[in-house]
Amino acid sequence: MSSFPTIRMRRLRRTTGLRRLVAETHLHPSQFIWPLFIKPGGEATPIPLMPGVSQHPVKAAGDLARRAADLGFGGVLLFGLPDTKDDRGSAAWDNQGVVQAAVREMKRAAPDVVVVTDVCLCEYTGHGHCGVLNGDTVDNDATLELLAKTAVSHAEAGADIVAPSDMMDGRVAAIRHGLDDEGLGDTVILSYAAKYASAFYGPFREAAGSAPQFGDRRAYQMDPRNGDEAMKEIAMDLDEGADLIMVKPGMPCLDIISRAKDQFGGPIVAYQVSGEYSMIKFAAEKGALDGSRAMWEAATALSRAGADIIITYAAPELVGQQ
Repeated sequence: MSSFPTIRMRRLRRTTGLRRLVAETHLHPSQFIWPLFIKPGGEATPIPLMPGVSQHPVKAAGDLARRAADLGFGGVLLFGLPDTKDDRGSAAWDNQGVVQAAVREMKRAAPDVVVVTDVCLCEYTGHGHCGVLNGDTVDNDATLELLAKTAVSHAEAGADIVAPSDMMDGRVAAIRHGLDDEGLGDTVILSYAAKYASAFYGPFREAAGSAPQFGDRRAYQMDPRNGDEAMKEIAMDLDEGADLIMVKPGMPCLDIISRAKDQFGGPIVAYQVSGEYSMIKFAAEKGALDGSRAMWEAATALSRAGADIIITYAAPELVGQQ
């Protein structure tokens, strides 16, 4: 093989046009899922720990869906903020609940927008854990029926994809059976398959009011030290009927995304979580870096690692960046 000076790698880096021509990784709006926090009423409320992100009332759901359609996003992901909470999280499967109402509004306003709903109880329980409790412990098996009821209620409202994020063992199978039994077999399941007990979820917990009132979630979310375990979790969820799988968080798990893509193919979904988003935003506010470029570079890294779909709060600002 010839060497310098015959080969000069810089030749293809000289201009914007040449760099674009030979770029290996391209971001497109259709790869983005835009996460949205939905509350019952009032006006949009900015989230202090997530600059540029707000809690939106149900009445704004139609406008948000039309905006997502206009920007060409692959979909939206809804998180509900209920008026009331209880120990079982019963507002999660209320057919008149906040997510169910928002789904109906979105489907009326923009029928072709893919609506994804988060299926978990942490936003709806007073104790903030992702399932019902037996003493101070989350009861895995007792939670499965409630997750299935929640997924069915979302699908009946018109959700295209239900996304269980609870990390209970067996929840994908329970949801798949629940959907099939109600004639909702075409509903897609996006499993938070490799979801780590991460320090990067802090801003989300403020936004969703879902911080645990005692303990933490390390007993059911994955240990960040483990990679082989993630492959086992993904394989089990696929066997149980998941159509799509997710790795969460994103940037700290580039190796997991790459391994999942190599081992299982695609589509692979990566979630650029609240802490990843916020640290870039706050660093940009302090002048430490160019926020727009850093956000694009982070999203590009997820795609380069093997993510086919990226969930990101920065979706609107990433449109058009290359």
